[in-house]
Amino acid sequence: MKRLEKVLHVEDDESIRAVAKVAIEQVGKLTLLSCASGQVALDDAVEYAPDLILLDVMMPGMDGPQTLIQLKQIMDLTQIPVIFMTAKIQPEEKQRYLDLGAFSVIDKPFNPMTLSSELKHCWDLFHQACSD
Repeated sequence: MKRLEKVLHVEDDESIRAVAKVAIEQVGKLTLLSCASGQVALDDAVEYAPDLILLDVMMPGMDGPQTLIQLKQIMDLTQIPVIFMTAKIQPEEKQRYLDLGAFSVIDKPFNPMTLSSELKHCWDLFHQACSD
């Protein structure tokens, strides 16, 4: 199985992007493309070719679910796990994100020391599910 290497992170909050950058690049030793909006992600995602997409749910303009729908129209996400990240999570909301095609949902605030290992764990589970 291919190793997780490239993460696309979409988050409008600059301070959260900064913490996630340290968590993913420094702690996790992964390559990161950090986008401040869904539109920036749409502009850069195909060329970047991420292994995993980490999407904030609540963003001004195009929110995370809308961004996911748009990404599906421009690239094949069948081999790319999409993980939503949100502070406001109710069980029915989580199910809605999974129904949209997300593989998992991570709660905010996240632990910067364990974020990359959570992403790698989701990556492994996603690929085990794909190979079954």
